[in-house]
Amino acid sequence: MPDNSNSSTRHHTLGQRLFLFLGSMDLAVTLFVALAIASIIGTVLQQNQPYTDYLIKFGPFWFDVFESAGLYDVYSALWFLAILTLLVISTSVCVIRNTPSMLKDMRNLRTHVQSKSLRAMHHQKQWSVDTDEQKSADNLEAALSNLGFRVKQTPKEGEVLVSAMRGGMNRLGYIFTHLAIVVICVGGLIDGNLPLKFAEWQGKIKIETRDLPTSEIPEISRLPVGNHAFRGSVSIPEGRSSSVVFLAMRDGYLLQNLPFTVEVKEFRVAYYTTGQPKLFETDLVIHDDELQAPFEATIAVNHPLFYKGYAIYQASFSDGGSFLTLEAWPLDKEAGKEPVIFETKVFENRKMLWGEQSLRLEVTSFRLFNINPDPTDEDPDRLRNFGPSFSYKLRKNTGEALEYQNYMLPVERNGREYYLSGVRASPAEDFGYLYLPVDIDGGLTHFSHFLQRLQNENIVNEIAHAMMLGTLAEINNQDKELEQSLQETLTLLVATFVKGGFTSINTFIETTLPEAERKRLGPAYLGMLREMLSRIYVGGSLYQYEVGDPEKNTEIQQEELLFFQDAVDAIASLARYGSPVYLYMSDYEHVEASGLQITYAPGKAIVYIGCAFLIMGIFLLFYLPQRRFWAIVKANGSGTEVLLAGMSNRNPREFDLFFKQTAEHLEAVTGNSKAK
Repeated sequence: MPDNSNSSTRHHTLGQRLFLFLGSMDLAVTLFVALAIASIIGTVLQQNQPYTDYLIKFGPFWFDVFESAGLYDVYSALWFLAILTLLVISTSVCVIRNTPSMLKDMRNLRTHVQSKSLRAMHHQKQWSVDTDEQKSADNLEAALSNLGFRVKQTPKEGEVLVSAMRGGMNRLGYIFTHLAIVVICVGGLIDGNLPLKFAEWQGKIKIETRDLPTSEIPEISRLPVGNHAFRGSVSIPEGRSSSVVFLAMRDGYLLQNLPFTVEVKEFRVAYYTTGQPKLFETDLVIHDDELQAPFEATIAVNHPLFYKGYAIYQASFSDGGSFLTLEAWPLDKEAGKEPVIFETKVFENRKMLWGEQSLRLEVTSFRLFNINPDPTDEDPDRLRNFGPSFSYKLRKNTGEALEYQNYMLPVERNGREYYLSGVRASPAEDFGYLYLPVDIDGGLTHFSHFLQRLQNENIVNEIAHAMMLGTLAEINNQDKELEQSLQETLTLLVATFVKGGFTSINTFIETTLPEAERKRLGPAYLGMLREMLSRIYVGGSLYQYEVGDPEKNTEIQQEELLFFQDAVDAIASLARYGSPVYLYMSDYEHVEASGLQITYAPGKAIVYIGCAFLIMGIFLLFYLPQRRFWAIVKANGSGTEVLLAGMSNRNPREFDLFFKQTAEHLEAVTGNSKAK
């Protein structure tokens, strides 16, 4: 037999061998395993994110490897769609090959079995009855029919074969489950962006990678209204509307036109006491030329709006262009001495001339709540709302930019309050923070005044001269060269500190002092710097002391001393801050935007049909087992001998009991005289 089979296989044509391969179990299992691995990748690796995020996360080498493999959009990758297509073909071939035999098996009662085969079955029983052969066969047929079996008698030489079957529809379970795979995969292919892939290959569409206003996006990057599937997103501020959505495509996007316009009438968000959002919803107005009047609907998370086959989901919320009032406090001596107050809004770019510097201010976001860690000794995991903040970039003419995040409300630290400003050079970095001390008046006036005095050469020279005279008078030295050298050193220490903080002072000491004298003169230089800073500060102190209240004055003096120390630390950090100005948000008008996700999936209905097939198929396979009985009735001397056998394609243990009960019932029906 094996040789004949191999010989037959060798004589198959190429088409027949290909047909057999496509319908083989090995290929189907391989494809299912490949799809399972792809699905795991698509679940673990977040899909359709900005390429810059992937580049930061994986680095240049692995970014290129994963991009080449299409792992950033697995379910639309060509290899994934190819596997899906091959699975459809393989399963279809399997259905075509096996459906005729399964349909035949559903009707076939197998009337050609012999007693030898029945005796070899696991479930079999034999007994004798006193009635004649035909009467016994008729009794068996009637009893099995009453039990729901389809029964047929087949007269044979010297005996009668009674064949019975129940649950023949079980075979439809195999057909339905395989059809379900085909139908679901076809639906997946329809919704798998395959038409967009072909259009891109043909050059009919081009992915846009530039950050352009909607009105400036070229036509080749716009998709007309059609029957192709898509999943896009759009952020619409309150009172605004949109008739397009953006489709994320690899390192860019496409603009998809909608057959209607979505207006955000009102957006609402509720917060927990911690400031975290617990509920947000949007009142939408749909404008469509086919409608007699616009209609309104409210959507929330997990409660989308369905219209014309489009699903509109509440996905997120963001800033919609909040209006901000900013105070620009100078940190550079070339700028003005008083803060400049101006108004701007989120997403606005404007040119700033600050002294001799030309910078571009790009306001990127506004956040009403900021939930940040604020641990204490009693509660190390404490979270606290730091209040409103806004983020912006200061971009130079060279294109380089630093990103800032400034908080509106003072933040408490070690019992004192500071205005907090974070800075970083790229999104891959964590923010480093500048702490500007809040003065006794609750503002930045005292700090700014102290900084301006440090940057005023006349004031620094005057105080350095007075300190030099006092120092030389103590040692009774009238050397003119020493006077000039000491004054120059004092002014240079202050200028170096203002320019680069204590890091620059340490560098100055290491580069100007001989190594043998650093340990002795280094602390002296730092002492002179601290004395200069203290004199400059005291000479311009804005603190008001109470006349005749020494206790109150002692308290103010202690508070002023702490403020001075904090101000020195803040000025020492300005070199790393990298900005000639500190922007303080004094007021705002919050404008919120609703983040919507709009999808169109024409293959969804097909997938639902496939799911229905799958449910029916599984039900038939698991809950409708196919059971067969055969009984050979044969005359034996003065009586009749009955040989009963049965089999089931599922649940053999359950069938043990069923066969036993059925056999006992059939014995009683036929009038068993003696069981063998």
